[in-house]
Amino acid sequence: MSGVDDTAALGGADADACPVAAQGNDGESKVAAPVAGQAHGTAAPDSAGSAPIGITFKLYATLQDLLPAGTRRNAAPIEVPADATLNQIIDRFKVPRELAHLVLVNGHFRCEADRDERGTLKEGDVLAIWPPVAGG
Repeated sequence: MSGVDDTAALGGADADACPVAAQGNDGESKVAAPVAGQAHGTAAPDSAGSAPIGITFKLYATLQDLLPAGTRRNAAPIEVPADATLNQIIDRFKVPRELAHLVLVNGHFRCEADRDERGTLKEGDVLAIWPPVAGG
């Protein structure tokens, strides 16, 4: 358990408000493409040779089935390149982008415009994704 309350931002997530994403240290780093045959929850070192970072990846509701086999509850520890974008992780786990409705990093909403920023994740971060919900 990360100690981050993913539900804290649910009430305050405003689709029109888009916080500015943090910049990576070198802004010019490259992300390695997924390697064929690589385990679903691991990442190869990026093209600059840096080691991957470990994060917790959470999917909720109908998206939970897209988590790696053996996942307990709705969270999986995964490794990603240090400069991976949120959309690269979303794509790697085959989450349809139109279903990645509420995307939080450590409980903070990340709008669609910020999801292609490099270097926004740090070791130990929690990436949580909810699909659109309806009802009331």
